[in-house]
Amino acid sequence: MSKRKGLSVEEKRRRMMEFFFEKKDFFQLKELERQCQKEKGITSMSVKEILTSLVDDGMVDTDKIGTSVYFWAFPSKASQNRKRKIDDLEARLADAESKKLNLMDAVEKAKVGKEESDDRDEILSRLSEMQGEKTRMEAELERYRECDPDVIEELKQETKIAKEAGNRWTDNIFSTKSWIKKKFCFEESVINKQFEIPEDLDYLE
Repeated sequence: MSKRKGLSVEEKRRRMMEFFFEKKDFFQLKELERQCQKEKGITSMSVKEILTSLVDDGMVDTDKIGTSVYFWAFPSKASQNRKRKIDDLEARLADAESKKLNLMDAVEKAKVGKEESDDRDEILSRLSEMQGEKTRMEAELERYRECDPDVIEELKQETKIAKEAGNRWTDNIFSTKSWIKKKFCFEESVINKQFEIPEDLDYLE
């Protein structure tokens, strides 16, 4: 069996937001380190780093009460924040698209006669910058969409369906192995080796 690959930063961020949305409560850092590891598979050592990034992005709220620091995030506010961010990014993206078209038009006009000029070089440079900005904003826009409650719910449903399908196939394998043992009196280890079935095959929890 190969070693299980660790979670990416974005996956940890998504799972932590999912945790907040499900609990709808206030937590201290120690509580998050314990519960996120237990319920979401986020190692306790990385909880603080992921939490800080979410606070910096305005996705998780925090406040100090007395000597204790609390963290929270509710779906309603998260949706509003994401909508505002997405609207802002989409407006900036539309503006970038408009500027890009204008620059492309200017470039085409500058090609007439194929004359080399400082203006042409400047326009090409600005066009390249705008294309890079457009790519960056599209990536940031997609990042916020990944934390949308609807997307998270869809992922949960897909995971549930995949898990049920996996368990059905596991059940079929166990049934087939049982039939072979009764029919041909083979040892289970022989069957596993012959059909390359892992010894630790089991149902998904």
